[in-house]
Amino acid sequence: MNRKLENSELDRLDVDSFKEAEKSSILIILDNVRSLNNIGSVFRTADAFLIQKIYLCGITATPPHKDIRKTALGATESVEWEYRKDTLKLVEELKADRVQIVSVEQAENAVMLNDYQVDSKKTVALIFGNEVKGVSQEVVSASDTVLEIPQFGTKHSLNISVSAGVVVWDIWCKQNAQK
Repeated sequence: MNRKLENSELDRLDVDSFKEAEKSSILIILDNVRSLNNIGSVFRTADAFLIQKIYLCGITATPPHKDIRKTALGATESVEWEYRKDTLKLVEELKADRVQIVSVEQAENAVMLNDYQVDSKKTVALIFGNEVKGVSQEVVSASDTVLEIPQFGTKHSLNISVSAGVVVWDIWCKQNAQK
């Protein structure tokens, strides 16, 4: 029989240890995300995979906020984050620092996530967009790559927090397979 583990048995980092730990070479950019619950959920995903930093851009709300805290479950204390008003300006700065810019969006010439090849020597910034409008066209146009999550049902998209979990897990696995 399989016994569920208690939280105390999971051997997780405390906040100070998390801040000192070596991070993955992944950044997350939220481009005008409206839902506070989605923002909090992305913070939890970022904590789970030792994400370097989350950039909260445009209308994306910032901690502290009770609805972010509700889904983040403390991850806003561990994961480094920064607010930026202009997503495109941030993208241009990161590109100048040789960060690979990857929008997660349905677009012409998008690369399917399962076909995406990772260069583990490069930092990658994954951009997730507004729940209705997606990543802004100007940001998509400025991206080095556009990734699409393959879908086979009737719906046109996934929830942003689900998309973030799927893409971060995939990129993290591919990066760590190369080590």
